[in-house]
Amino acid sequence: MGNVVLVTGVGRHLGSRFARVIRDQPGVDHVVGVDVQPSPEGEPEGLAPYTFVGADIRRPVVARVIAEHGVTTVVHLNVSTTTLGSTSRGVVKETNVIGTMQLLAAVQKAPSVKRLVVKSTTSVYGSAPRDPAVFHELMQPKVLPSGGFAKDAVEVEGYVRGFGRRRPDVAVSVLRFANIIGPDADTPLSEYFGLPVLPTVLGFDPRLQFIHEDDAVEVLRLAATEPRRGTTTSGTFNVAGEGVMVLSQVARRLGKPTVPMLLQAVSWVAGLARQTRLLDFSPEQLRLLTHGRVVDTTMLRETFGYTPAYTTEQALADLAKAQGTGLLAPERIADWTDRAAELLPSTSTRSEG
Repeated sequence: MGNVVLVTGVGRHLGSRFARVIRDQPGVDHVVGVDVQPSPEGEPEGLAPYTFVGADIRRPVVARVIAEHGVTTVVHLNVSTTTLGSTSRGVVKETNVIGTMQLLAAVQKAPSVKRLVVKSTTSVYGSAPRDPAVFHELMQPKVLPSGGFAKDAVEVEGYVRGFGRRRPDVAVSVLRFANIIGPDADTPLSEYFGLPVLPTVLGFDPRLQFIHEDDAVEVLRLAATEPRRGTTTSGTFNVAGEGVMVLSQVARRLGKPTVPMLLQAVSWVAGLARQTRLLDFSPEQLRLLTHGRVVDTTMLRETFGYTPAYTTEQALADLAKAQGTGLLAPERIADWTDRAAELLPSTSTRSEG
């Protein structure tokens, strides 16, 4: 029997793209996509048959799906870093943490599964004033993330390590992605860079790294299929494009003016953006845009034999090209105006009360 790949999170852009790519791989006999909603781009095309299962990974039904299809590889991409498109932060946290627990419990009982790939994030290292210049995979953060999506990722990685001890026969890859950007990436930082004016923290110019969405999909493909004969991709790997940029450089390359503000003022703006659902400007993203973060990718290059095709600078250039001018499209402005208008009545009511 060939490889039967189960992909969680196919209802989002990255999961949809990966499902389409993995169907074209030699030796892949079947791809099963799992999410509460189907791919936004429709059923992915490819050589291998594709089955979509509308299911919530927080429910035990995923165990039946794995057993029914004889899944051999699980690629877990349903670990979100944004509440946009979801009902609440609580639902997202449950999906991230409880959903991962349910999925790992199902995989643990499935003898057919031989490979597990988990999408994580470099935000597990946190962003703090006294951070080292560069984080590598064995380093611990100076300050552990105390909440938000970074804390979710820390918990998810802890459960994955526990699973690895219980199922040593399964090759486990944890991929810590830097901020994913690109023409179609639906990530919080891409949304932030889409603003006509970039609010920044006064007195700070953080160092940043990016990974292009094309490279993110390619690293996932390599992790799911083994990049070279005689190698194993088990372990934890930082994934980022080469090079580093500071935020002021990013703004200039995008042609966007910046508005330096006191940290308290930026926090207020971030809270308003989340409340109006214009932008998911989370506390950990605010810390990133204050203190920055840089990671070492030596293990990725040496183990996978792969260097991302886009450097950090090139990934940003591709995003800038897709954005065109620094101005927002009229439909984007209209969408934001509508969301803000929805909030105004409730705000007025509270004020009168």
